[in-house]
Amino acid sequence: VYKRELDSYLGLWDSKDTIQFMTEDDLDGSGWDLKKATLLLTKSNASFLGWLFSPIVYINKGDTLEKMRNLALNNFNPVSGFYHYHSMNKGFYEQLVLGKGEMNIKAFFYAARTSLCANWILRYESIPPVEFRKFYRLFGDEEALLLDELIEQKAATRESGTVKIDERLMELVKRIVVENMEEKDSVANRKGNAAEFNTFFLNEIR
Repeated sequence: VYKRELDSYLGLWDSKDTIQFMTEDDLDGSGWDLKKATLLLTKSNASFLGWLFSPIVYINKGDTLEKMRNLALNNFNPVSGFYHYHSMNKGFYEQLVLGKGEMNIKAFFYAARTSLCANWILRYESIPPVEFRKFYRLFGDEEALLLDELIEQKAATRESGTVKIDERLMELVKRIVVENMEEKDSVANRKGNAAEFNTFFLNEIR
């Protein structure tokens, strides 16, 4: 997240609000202007929240990151986050229901993460964690051990590789997706505090 000069926020025309670049090591870099980032927070944008709460922080100047995280935590809208993740795993659910044990390992973890994120929001009405193993509190020790083994296998396998996923893990994801589908109407729809967002933004650009 970066901040422009104050005058650029006061002009008649909107300025560019994103940057993209490539490092010398061929790593993709991107950034969001403070105003764009704050507007994403007002919508509890799940993609931005995932970046905001990443345990990996490359550059952190001042206390803006801490303030944005607190703003996100205090104004999270469960229904927005839930439906973002729930809609992302619908296609995988069809594959799981067909009972096919062989699945692209990357696709399985994608299906698992999105369903677990939605389930976390369903149960705790809070922003889901970025670190995968924090989801283990949602299920038993047996599944946790199986997932640890699969994580090790993933590290040694090409992401496009197809592997035999343990049926117990397939059942775990199916069970979670079914719970999400059955309970989706109970997810709270809490709007954020518009004044709090505005105050944060104005204080940061001054």
